Amino acid sequence: MAQPEAKSESVGTVIIAGAANLAIAAAKLVAGLISGSAAMLSEAAHSVADTTTELLLFMALRRGARPADARHPFGYGKESYIWAFFAALFTFVAGAGFAITHGITTILVHEHSGDFLVSYVVLAVSFVIEAISLGRAVRQVRREARRWGTTGRRYLRLTADTTVKAVVLEDSAALIGLILAGCGVALSELTGDELWDGIASVLIGVLLLVVAATLAYSNLSLLVGRAVPERLQGEIERSLAGLPEVTRVGTLFTMQLGPEDILVAAKVDFRDEATGADIEAAADEAERRLRERYPEVRYLFLDPTRSMPGGARAAREPEPPIEDGPVDPGLR
Repeated sequence: MAQPEAKSESVGTVIIAGAANLAIAAAKLVAGLISGSAAMLSEAAHSVADTTTELLLFMALRRGARPADARHPFGYGKESYIWAFFAALFTFVAGAGFAITHGITTILVHEHSGDFLVSYVVLAVSFVIEAISLGRAVRQVRREARRWGTTGRRYLRLTADTTVKAVVLEDSAALIGLILAGCGVALSELTGDELWDGIASVLIGVLLLVVAATLAYSNLSLLVGRAVPERLQGEIERSLAGLPEVTRVGTLFTMQLGPEDILVAAKVDFRDEATGADIEAAADEAERRLRERYPEVRYLFLDPTRSMPGGARAAREPEPPIEDGPVDPGLR
């Protein structure tokens, strides 16, 4: 799949998720106000947080896709992680904060809820809409996982495309939150005790905390400058070491510059007999090989340097067998 197509698919996934959350937020708010249910109002806050998150993720995709310029020679890929981090913070503060606070208030005050029927209707409709949104995101994850010969779970855990990860986690949390809200409303109606409604609201808040913390940690790691996973780094090293003019790869550095941009820098020990022209040809061949296999490798820098004996693992040293097939560079 071409990279622009992948970006377009991610944009579509985010837009659909945002539109679904906006419609659901309005319905939940009306239901919460009519019924007085803390869980329903918490779910409304949840959907508002998710809608704002989708807007921020859309900004992440658009801003991060801008081409490199003189002031930013490596492009704007890392900016996508900044906006995605803001999205995680908003979920943490607005969604989780409101749900937990309102839930505790309900537990302490035991405010009486009104008509429950409207809550059940809205919860059921919301569940269907959220399931449709999640289904699209899951299909994208599965397509990408099949493309790179890995599992959907592994792809979701290690991919550098945090926007897709955010949509899947948030939609999954939304479905779980709807179930919690439904249980809280039903138990409150059956027992006549608003304690259950409040507990459901607090649990929804805790769920949002977990999602927000997971996404924030993932984006912070990428903002700091995360290397590609060790397995991919080993494959890049072997690819460089396989060049005829290369004796050894002394040091290899990699960095994820964006969801689809990788920087590779290496100190390479060339054969003593290699001429300047040989080294230039080897560097061109290395770039061609890597970009052919991994289009995400946008920048490659080779430093001809004699390696210290024993300073790095020999490139041609036998490697343990790899169990999985080739995987997305962001997934190793």
